[in-house]
Amino acid sequence: MVSNNYPDSEARGSSAIEARAYSKAAWRLLPFLFLCYVAAYLDRVNVGFAKLQMLNDLAFSETVYGLGAGIFFIGYFLFEVPSNIIMHRVGARVWIARIMITWAIISAASLFVKTPTMFYVMRFLLGVAEAGFFPGIVLYLTYWFPAVRRSRMNALFMMGIPVAGVVGGPLSGWIMAAFQGVGGWSNWQWLFLLEAIPSAVLGVVTLFCLPNNIRAARWLSEEEKRVLEANIQRDDAGKTHGSLGKVFTDLRIWKMAVIYFCCMMGLYGISFYLPTLVKASGVQGALQVGLLTAIPYAVAVASMFFVARSSDRTGERRWHFAIPAALAGVGLYASTQLTGNIPLAMLALTVGTAGMLATMPVFWTYPSAILAGGSAAAAIGMINSVGNLAGFVSASIIGWLKDVTHSTNAGIYCVSGALVFGAVLALLQTRQAARGSERLAG
Repeated sequence: MVSNNYPDSEARGSSAIEARAYSKAAWRLLPFLFLCYVAAYLDRVNVGFAKLQMLNDLAFSETVYGLGAGIFFIGYFLFEVPSNIIMHRVGARVWIARIMITWAIISAASLFVKTPTMFYVMRFLLGVAEAGFFPGIVLYLTYWFPAVRRSRMNALFMMGIPVAGVVGGPLSGWIMAAFQGVGGWSNWQWLFLLEAIPSAVLGVVTLFCLPNNIRAARWLSEEEKRVLEANIQRDDAGKTHGSLGKVFTDLRIWKMAVIYFCCMMGLYGISFYLPTLVKASGVQGALQVGLLTAIPYAVAVASMFFVARSSDRTGERRWHFAIPAALAGVGLYASTQLTGNIPLAMLALTVGTAGMLATMPVFWTYPSAILAGGSAAAAIGMINSVGNLAGFVSASIIGWLKDVTHSTNAGIYCVSGALVFGAVLALLQTRQAARGSERLAG
């Protein structure tokens, strides 16, 4: 009896150690990384609120704003892959701290912008400074969590985007309403300064709180470390460990980059123009606009969590990406047809925002299902850099079309079409990556 039961007891003991180790890792890492992403996203998109006053103060056109908002992603594109490769080599602790402190300084310095050229330069430098943060954390999570847990972990980290909207909308609206003229500065100048402070503080904390890998985590026992490291080694078995040249010529990676580009068209169309779209629905006052922009992001928190959990539980990826992406495109299009009807316009914007953000945790299971090590670092950086060029494209297109047509509708149509196109591509062109995720999940 004892010998027959021993294997079961041993298995239960091993399972308990694994569960305890993953619980520790999740609670130690995800809340902190989540806070860092909230701060990062505030610094990236608070220009959408600054726009409400800055354009009048500086006599900028919508085209100037769109180009400046979007040029961030040129700097981001150029330095994304090198940044991720450096992080993989030197470790996340020092490199993520460097990124956060640098972007905080540049974001705060944006308050001194006076001319379009200065605006373009500061946005470009902000993109250079932040390059590598998001894909760096996506890569970092692959050091800790196997594929069967990764969509949920991605979701917990990426919820920083909608929570930044929930917190940042009212906060930015309040700063814009309360700080106009204080100390001789305009409200948008105070916005850039005050919202850079959390990033600087968290960057310093990162130096003391973020372990580079499982082996460096002092809060894990030796037994827990061995279990987690063994799981990652099994997870990496059979994945590609190729050269950088092979990564850049791998058709699967380029297909993922195109899909992510479509996804990011939606994200940055929403991020840079949601305050404008809410105001266009008939809402007046910066604080009121800020409060209402929190609604779509609050719903998106729930959509990200439930879609990611369902995707991990079933092992299915393609439809879990495609359906929210298509709904996002339909929701954004519908919002343009409901101008003047605040409740229905807000409902449409909420569907668009929640659907768009729900795609992100699921998408990032694709590259990590087929790549590992330096290949994964390069591929994740490349996909994210190419995809984020959509931030430049969407902001520039919407700004230019608004100057030409005196409406954001034409630009939003382009964004909606990109989201639906991305949904179709996900169903047609990601079968191999999806099968990889499903196989690992099984």
